Amino acid sequence: MIQQYLQKAMESAHYELLEDDEGFYGEISGATGVWATGKTLEACRTELLEVLEEWIIIGIARGHNLRQFNGIILKVESVA
Repeated sequence: MIQQYLQKAMESAHYELLEDDEGFYGEISGATGVWATGKTLEACRTELLEVLEEWIIIGIARGHNLRQFNGIILKVESVA
């Protein structure tokens, strides 16, 4: 389930080529604060995935409802 969530989130990412050969910028809309830069597109994607993973861990730890990506929901429920 976690892999599906990561995959769908990364599929929704938007990338831009920065000016003056500064590399690439990427972000995931609806996931506040999930953005990254990199000298290459692949470096940007790698960094973006790391930021996404941290965003998920922090969100779960704080009890946030995480955004749905293409029908995939990541939800942790308390167990007695």
